[in-house]
Formats: sequence, C-alpha cells, structure tokens
Amino acid sequence: MSEKSSLGPLNGPHLTKLAEAVANLSQSELIWASGYLFGLAQGQGGAAGVTTSGAVAATAPAAAQPSGSLTILFGSQTGNAKGVAESVKAQAEARGIPVSLVAMNDYKPKQLKKETHVLIVTSTYGEGEPPEAAADLHAQLKGGKIGKLFGLQYAVLGLGDSSYEFFCQTAKDFDAFFEKAEATRLQDAAILDVDYRDAAAAWATAFLDKLASALTAAPAAAAVGGSAAVVAGHSAYDKFNPFTATLSTNQKITGRDSTKDIRHFEINLEGSGITYQPGDALGIWFDNDAAVVAEILSLTGLTGDEQVTVSGKAAALSDALTSQFELTRLHAGFITGLAEISADDTLKALAADKDETRKLAANAQIVDVLKRFPTKLTADQLVGLLRALSPRLYSIASAQSEVEEEVHLTVGVVRYPQEDGSVRSGGASSFLADRVPEGGDVRVFIEHNDNFRLPANPETPVIMVGPGTGIAPFRSFIQERDAQGAEGKNWLFFGNPHFTQDFLYQVEWQKSVKSGLLTKIDLAFSRDQDKKIYVQDKLKAKGAEVWQWLQDGAHFYVCGDANRMAKDVHEALVNIVAEHGGKSAEQAEEYVNELRRAKRYQRDVY
Repeated sequence: MSEKSSLGPLNGPHLTKLAEAVANLSQSELIWASGYLFGLAQGQGGAAGVTTSGAVAATAPAAAQPSGSLTILFGSQTGNAKGVAESVKAQAEARGIPVSLVAMNDYKPKQLKKETHVLIVTSTYGEGEPPEAAADLHAQLKGGKIGKLFGLQYAVLGLGDSSYEFFCQTAKDFDAFFEKAEATRLQDAAILDVDYRDAAAAWATAFLDKLASALTAAPAAAAVGGSAAVVAGHSAYDKFNPFTATLSTNQKITGRDSTKDIRHFEINLEGSGITYQPGDALGIWFDNDAAVVAEILSLTGLTGDEQVTVSGKAAALSDALTSQFELTRLHAGFITGLAEISADDTLKALAADKDETRKLAANAQIVDVLKRFPTKLTADQLVGLLRALSPRLYSIASAQSEVEEEVHLTVGVVRYPQEDGSVRSGGASSFLADRVPEGGDVRVFIEHNDNFRLPANPETPVIMVGPGTGIAPFRSFIQERDAQGAEGKNWLFFGNPHFTQDFLYQVEWQKSVKSGLLTKIDLAFSRDQDKKIYVQDKLKAKGAEVWQWLQDGAHFYVCGDANRMAKDVHEALVNIVAEHGGKSAEQAEEYVNELRRAKRYQRDVY
C-alpha cells in the first residue's frame, strides 16, 4: 500500500505542512479551523478562501466561524452532575454549538486560559467539600495558581441538598473563584436542590440561548467539539430506566453479637446485558415500608385513598407515598414547611432556629417529626412537603470477570433505635434486608465511576484502605486482579469493631493471603483492646513501608466514611510522606495532590 493511500487524501509533505500550521492553535482555534475547512470543502474545494496574508476571504461561509467553543467541566460524586452535564452537551450539539465534555480530574487547570466559554457542573458533599473529581481544579482556583482569566466567559450549575448547612458550596466556590479571576459571568449560577431535573433543564435552555448566536457552527465543527467528550452510558438501563433484576442471596455476614447488621447481597442480572467494572456502584430503587406509610397517614389524619398528582399523573396517596416520595430521609424544608401550616408555637420556634432544624433533620425521620408535632394535613399539603424518592448507590463488591451475570453488594442495614423502643430503618438497606425475599424483584442500574479504577498496568502495586462496608470495592479489585493474573502487589487495610464479630469476608481474605494474591493485610479492630485502633493508626505504624510502595509507583485507594475516616486517612498519608519522604508539610500536601492528579490517589467516600 502506498504512503498516500495509508494516510488518506494528504501525502506526506502536505500532512507535514498542515501539522506545522495547527501546532500552536488552541482548542477553540482548532474547532474554528475545522469548521472553516469544512466550509471550504463544501463551497470552494480548495484554498481560495484564504488570502496571501492569511486573512479569511469573504467567500468563507460565515456559519463556519464560531467565536470559540463551549467546554463543560463536571465534578460528580454520585453521577447526578455527570448526567446533567451530558444532557447539556447533547442540547448544545443539537444546536450546532461546538462543545466538549470533560471530567474535572481529566482536565489540566492551566487549559482554562485557552478557553472561551466554560460551564461548570458540580455537586457538593460532606461539609461543603468538592467531589473527588473536582478537588484539584477547586484547589488551584482557590489558591489563585491559574491567574487571571480575562476574556473567559463562564457559568456554574450546582447540585446539592438544602438539608445540609453548606448547600451547593462547591458551586458557589467555583462561581466566586472565576469572578475573582476576572472571568465574565454569562448567567447567574444555578443553585439546585434534590429535585433538580426540571430546574436544570430550564436553566440550561436559557444558558444555551445566550451562547447560540456566538457559537453556532457548522456540523463538522460541532463534531470535532464532541470528539473529546465522555461517552455517555454503558447500558440500555440507567437511573430513569432501571432493570428489574432478581435478588438471589441475602446473607448476614456479621456475628450474632455484632453491633452492626451487614449483609452480603447477590443480584442476578441475567438477560440485561449490563456490564460493570471494579469501582462502579449499583443503584437501587426501593419502595417505602408499608408500616411507615400507614403511620404517616394516621398522624396526618389521612386515609391513603385520596388522589394526588405526581409528575403529571394521578395516583392514590398511599401508592405515591410507597414508591414516589422520600420518607426515611428528613430534610429541613419539611420541618419549616410543616411549621408554616401548624399552629404549634414550639414547632415554629424550632423551625426558626436553623442549627436546631439541621440537627433534627440529620437524626430523625419524617414520622418522628409528625409524632412530636401532630398536624392534620390535606393530601396535597403532605406531598407538597415531601421530596421525590431517590435511588441509593452502593459500591459493587464483585468483579464481573468472576461472577459473570451477577452483581454483589456489601450493605450495612441502617437501624435507628428510638426512645419508645421502636426502631427506624433506612429506606433501601431495610428494603433489601427485610422486604425483598430471595427470588424477589429489585430495580437496579449501574452508576459508572471512572474516578475509582484499578491501574491500567496489572504490575502496578495497590494499597487499599477500606474499613467497614468500605471493603466492598476492594473485594471486586482483588477478584479482578486474580482474573487478570496481575503480578502487582496488593495491600489491604481493613477495620471494624471486633475480630470475632465483624471481620467481613474473613475466609476469602485468608485464602487470598495464603495464595499470595493478597500480599499484605493489616487489620484494625477498634474495640478489641482498651485503646481504640483505626486504619489510619495502622497506616502510620507501617509508614516507612507505605512510603516505599508509593516510591515504587503504588496506587492508593480509600473507600468509606467521608466525614471522619477519609479525612483521618488523608492526614495520615500526608504525615507519612512528610516523615518518610523528608518533606515539609506543604511539600507533603503537594506530593499527595500530585498523586491525586496522576490518579494514583483515588477515593470513593460517602
């Protein structure tokens, strides 16, 4: 085959000249050039549209000259922000706007200086912290490391939960960072609550309306903009179109005397075509407990037969409460809304105190508020106070290379003992544990997590820190490494209260150690001695060896509680780098940040 035919229509010298001509162009300039060349191909068939000075002649099609492009950067913790970003990208493409979609942790922050239009789509978690994917970009903008962004036009769309004190804080941060860098705000930030879908769609439409005249381009230019986009969806099933699977196994894996009820679930995906990777999560849609529905109806003076309209469809109130609304997650808006209807002065005083309202919302359920402040409501008043039901996400505890058309979960069943002796339960965890029989149906979907992945090179060593149910993804990691025949070393840190009651998957880990698949395992059973010992303590004790593994290229993973454990492990990691790497505190923090940027430090925390 000749050189020309192997390279396409351009021969070697022409290709070299083209490469030299575009070598220093920015992304937006490349997109413009692609649209311009497409226009030439359609109308001129040659270079007649360019003068000897390089200026564009009047014959070049005006529609192929967008004044820049839109880059959508998303930071997603549970997949919601990613879904919104993908939707906006699809709308932009439909309008002919050149657009690219990039996860924040796949984006080089300095690239912002070359952008013309940027949309930030981000969630917030914990105490107002950025999601893992957004952490580096957030930190660099916060520290002013990128400098001024003159000429950049931006907007921010934030997703959050108003029950939390730092509602949409990450979105507010990004909005302020860009403003401080003297970028131009295209549209006021969208600060959206849990029921975000309609509001996000309306905001996006208004945003794209503003961009359309400046950025509408020829189809070829839009195609180039989309070429770097994240591929949306790996299955015919998703959050809004779940697959009805079969629960095949429900096994308690903590001891009889354990303070925890942790279950191992196996779910059959046969016939779905669903695929997943180690690090992904499984979404579970669930129905509320009939007893809780009945109690709420009784406390509000309703029968359940009343007709209500939900998402434009009529339904009996009892059915809507069972499958459409959150009953186990209390939000501050329910308390303040009830106070507006109620004549109870104590409730009104509570609702006026934001701190007390948040404290109650974090430690009670809707039934508890109604028991404490009985209020007669109409059906419409009740559903007006409630939020739409959201699925729960659980880290997958199996590798498909091992279990094929199954998916395994490790779930801590949420139980809240009450002063009156009753027990409140979590929505999805108790649904799986108590209300779906083995052989029963459960609606599921995969939430892919490209920010929590095994190294591409199977020879790379990995360190995994997963106390409690945080062990789940590391069971999938080890199964996958086994199936790969991976030569890389594997080191697991696991913790729970008691060795005899709470050593999850003990036999499996012992077999893995014996076979050599698991190179090292360090265990922290916090209540088995007078002084509590946690995984971060085990890390510190093995600091010199942890540092050596990092020097050998190890990837470091953390899964579990975000508010305490993950912060303590992060601090331990920074201290290990400082002590054993001979670095200052600031240098150690930057070293760990570099690990994060290189995707060698990944966290799946909640």
